[in-house]
Amino acid sequence: MSKPIAGSLLTMVAIAFVLTVIAPVRQPAALASATAQPSSTRPPRAIPRTWDDQAMAELELPLADPVGSPKHVSADYYYKIPVRNIYKGYPVYAPGHEPTDYKVWLAQQEPQLLWGEDPGGTRHAPPLNDEADWIEAGAMVFDAPIAFSTGSDLRRLGEPAFYEKTGIALAKDGLFPYEQYVVREKGKIELGVLACAMCHTRVMSDGSTIKAAQGNLPTDRIFAYDVLRYGTEPLEPVRRLYRGFFAVPWLRPDPQARLDSMTREELAALGEAEPPGVCARHRTSLFYPPHVPDLIGLKERRYLDATGLQQHRSIVDLMRYAALNQGADDLASFDGFIPAGGPDFRTLPDPSTRDRYSDEQLYALALYLYSRQSPPNPNSFDARAKRGQEVFRAQGCGNCHTPPLYTNNKLTPTPGFKVPADHHKKYDILTVSVGTEPDLTMKTRRGTGYYKVPSLKGVWYRSMFGHGGWCATLEDWFDPNRLRDDYVPTGFKGAGVARRAVKGHEFGLKLPPDERAALIAFLRTL
Repeated sequence: MSKPIAGSLLTMVAIAFVLTVIAPVRQPAALASATAQPSSTRPPRAIPRTWDDQAMAELELPLADPVGSPKHVSADYYYKIPVRNIYKGYPVYAPGHEPTDYKVWLAQQEPQLLWGEDPGGTRHAPPLNDEADWIEAGAMVFDAPIAFSTGSDLRRLGEPAFYEKTGIALAKDGLFPYEQYVVREKGKIELGVLACAMCHTRVMSDGSTIKAAQGNLPTDRIFAYDVLRYGTEPLEPVRRLYRGFFAVPWLRPDPQARLDSMTREELAALGEAEPPGVCARHRTSLFYPPHVPDLIGLKERRYLDATGLQQHRSIVDLMRYAALNQGADDLASFDGFIPAGGPDFRTLPDPSTRDRYSDEQLYALALYLYSRQSPPNPNSFDARAKRGQEVFRAQGCGNCHTPPLYTNNKLTPTPGFKVPADHHKKYDILTVSVGTEPDLTMKTRRGTGYYKVPSLKGVWYRSMFGHGGWCATLEDWFDPNRLRDDYVPTGFKGAGVARRAVKGHEFGLKLPPDERAALIAFLRTL
């Protein structure tokens, strides 16, 4: 595969965790930091073991068609995978915002290994003496990219057209807060990609950033930009990567198979149709992508993913979720289909060719996620919001969105899914369906037949509502016109689609306009 296409597609598999945004610095000399001290001993606390064969077998809910439910690799295989090294990262700036001679300065920096093992066998680690140290170390893991590029990913950052075409939101001082430069070899500047950051850094309209929020990097539009820019590259490598990302071959027909016959322009159109805040992550679909989840308040949530795919009962479950979503779940067998399984999608790669987080890194990562708090809410609880709270109670919204979490942490089945009898004993399930679009949870490798009841906390800073991100704002979500077939969705509507109904979750749509406005005002105070 040529470097331009391979580099651009790295952005398509970014998974759900958080980047600690590096503060903008105007002078390169101010960017230097101390190298982590060598460490030859395990951190002095009991770290949960991430990979356990029985636990991994029970971690995820069965898929809607259980034939395709994944069988994850064994603990013996997993722990043969080498641990990732984490190097110091440096800020990325849009054109015209870099400090003077920034790239020259970067090329002069020595590699700084912060966490991992150097070629001489010496282990390096940040201080891990107390809870604050562990949380700070977790922020480092969030920042840390897991892949590196000197190809199109690096080059396009200097092209003004890249920012104009994709509509990327930049942070203050022209900072591009979703990725980092990394120096792993003196004189060689690489772009570090696929950090947890890419999906969970949100840039607000004033240029401020919210960590661990629903991110707004338009990853699929970035792909569209590249696939058109490098129009002479063969499409088969792209199609093969898409099979690994999205295929559900046990379904007949595979709803993702149509990607194999699409033209370059049609593939680009799929990416261009997905607004910031919506992302076709691996195991989902370019045809029905999910919105990017907000991770603030994650500690209180019982199920992870819009489809409630994974149970979240303790910190080690979150560690497992991170391990899976940053490289390990493409090793699973989905009815014999292994996303990372070579040319035939059937053969496990040699574990020495992969990399993974250490258990210590995953533990720090999870502690950091648990530590995240909502930013100060600018919306005051005024008379209109108080009236909205009364509407919320009168309409029974709290039955599903139960205070103080504003979720009951349950799963609701989608239309057309028959709940297996044993699920009522194993999982927290509502008997009612809210009638939203079923494709994500019925036709993808994350599809369980359910959607989880989301928390309403933090909706004031989020966008792209509904699990598919069809409505850009709360006003759009509560617009009764969205049920009409001639409705124009303000969020995701699909490539080549001008009008479509956004059906389901009809609660609140029949309220008088003043009560709807009051309800929205209340929700924005949460």
